[in-house]
Amino acid sequence: MALAAPPDLTNTAIPVQPLSRTYPRGLYIEPHKHEWGQVLYAMSGVMWVETPNEALVVPPQRAVWLPPGVPHGIRVVSDLEMRNIYLRPTLAVTLDSTVQVLEVGRLLRELIVSLVAEQDNASNYYDALANLALLELMRARRSLLKVPMPDDSDRRLMNVCQAVMIEPSIDVPFEQHAEKAGASVRTLSRLFQAALGMGFAEWRRQVQLATSVAEIIQGVPVNTIARSLGYSPSSFSDMFRRELGIPPSQYPASNPAN
Repeated sequence: MALAAPPDLTNTAIPVQPLSRTYPRGLYIEPHKHEWGQVLYAMSGVMWVETPNEALVVPPQRAVWLPPGVPHGIRVVSDLEMRNIYLRPTLAVTLDSTVQVLEVGRLLRELIVSLVAEQDNASNYYDALANLALLELMRARRSLLKVPMPDDSDRRLMNVCQAVMIEPSIDVPFEQHAEKAGASVRTLSRLFQAALGMGFAEWRRQVQLATSVAEIIQGVPVNTIARSLGYSPSSFSDMFRRELGIPPSQYPASNPAN
């Protein structure tokens, strides 16, 4: 089945334009940017969205709002059924001026899917869908699934950060990351502190928390999450409670049906 043509972002007569794509696990979409605002949403699958200052883990119950001009790359964690919408610049200014992770409830999900599925984007019906979607985007709850990221001025640090995002387990020692990056342990430790204001272990915990929250939202058992990250179930629960103030069993799961 042929891919749908990408939206024509030079045509500002249409305020909201959709895009449907399927991406395989392991794909990395190199950083790029758009003149339009963009809502990145996947009906199924998980992705990391990397921006200049942070990385965002995005399960199906979340979407990412990217204001116009924000560079972003996408790392596909599991097979994605992507459904995106683009907002022309004059419309995008009505939403946040910074990158946000949005909680996607049932109505917003159906509006995004309907906009992508609708063939006639110049109809009154399409306009009504777009207007209601914009209202839902404005009122959607903002999430905290964010991890600070370095700039790309030192590829050694960036390579280590990206390797941890691919494999966040604590079973991979810092020394091994340093060796693969071609840096000494001392140099890499200094780079983490200088660029991110924290040590490697603390930064990796942020990745693990974001990863675990995304999986909890999808209904993955806590014991399974703990073992995949290299923890025992009890030590994972202790870490989760220390960082977020509640045990993982009490984390408020979100569902598209909400």
